[in-house]
Amino acid sequence: MKEIPVQDAVGKILCHDVTQIVRGVVKDAKFRKGHIITEADIPELLKLGKENIFVWENDDSKLHENDAAEILRQITQGENLSAGEVKEGKIELKATCDGVFHVDAEKLNAINDVSEICIATVQNKIPVRKNKSVAGMRVIPLVIDKTKMARVKEIAGNVPLMKIAPYKKFKVGLVVTGSEIFHGRIEDTFTPVIESKLKTFGLQVDARRTSDDSKDMTREKISELLNLGMEMILCTGGMSVDPDDRTPAAIKSTGASVVTYGVPVLPGAMFMLAYLDDVPIMGLPGCVMFCSKTVFDMILPRILTGEKLTRRDFTTLGVGGLL
Repeated sequence: MKEIPVQDAVGKILCHDVTQIVRGVVKDAKFRKGHIITEADIPELLKLGKENIFVWENDDSKLHENDAAEILRQITQGENLSAGEVKEGKIELKATCDGVFHVDAEKLNAINDVSEICIATVQNKIPVRKNKSVAGMRVIPLVIDKTKMARVKEIAGNVPLMKIAPYKKFKVGLVVTGSEIFHGRIEDTFTPVIESKLKTFGLQVDARRTSDDSKDMTREKISELLNLGMEMILCTGGMSVDPDDRTPAAIKSTGASVVTYGVPVLPGAMFMLAYLDDVPIMGLPGCVMFCSKTVFDMILPRILTGEKLTRRDFTTLGVGGLL
């Protein structure tokens, strides 16, 4: 930091806020730290009583906060993200479409572990709407050592840390199980719930079948929907460990590869996900019908981006899984 006459400060970087006070009108920073002084600023600074000004001295070993923020933008901004302008050394990223936010959490943590770096995001792998702010970043001081920013770039590598995975269109098939529904003894109240949740993503139930509680019939109904070209199958009911709840066995008997049956999320512990020729088949426990948020609400958006989930994606849901 160096003090110089204000007339010599054109092109220099201001090291502190310069406050303007007009009684009864304004008390705020007229010029903020990091501002690059222009010729037009000189009369205004003189009016504010600034004969001399403190500016940043560039010794080629440091970067200004704005330049450092631009580096942070470069390493983080991936697909379907837009960046705002640098303001006081800060940059914000927003979603350019509806989808699921993804961040490489391991690399982000390592970068934040470099002193004087600050990158904050929304939670990983959550659904976001277009124009939602998902990340903000800056360095803490006005200037930062270039070696630290070099380290940040090294950790980040060549792939941006963040992206929005957009939703895809799916043909959705629904199998409603339960002999009481199959025989018309009670009204099906599960289907309207599923339809409402799908509508949020611009989808609908494209084909629906009902089945009694037998494993064979449920398997047949799933196969019918697959033959109709359904790209996602949802099975409601029959998901508990009771002897007459046979939906999990029916899903397995199709030849589908089971990712998980049972997840560390409440409500929704008896959820099932399997894949048959890349078609996701989900078994939905009864709580999906009467709880406002369950594991289904956590998983559905990710499935709709085309992400193929693994068992590890479910075993890590326990922290934060008490909904």
